[in-house]
Amino acid sequence: MLVREIRSLGTPDIQKKLEDAREEYFNLRFQRASGQLEDYNQIRKARRNISRLLTVLREREIAEWIGDQEGEAREGTA
Repeated sequence: MLVREIRSLGTPDIQKKLEDAREEYFNLRFQRASGQLEDYNQIRKARRNISRLLTVLREREIAEWIGDQEGEAREGTA
């Protein structure tokens, strides 16, 4: 999934996709441990997808925090 696609989603949708991605990663690790995994690149892709989702969530969290700080600063000077 591309970052641009992730950013177009709402926060609850991203959290749902994150849950799904973590479940997929778990299943891939389980398959690797049991010798059933054929394409080991899938593990790498799953890990990177999780990282992308977490990054976008963190960006939104920081943006919200900055917005709160600016709002407090405006209220303090008024």
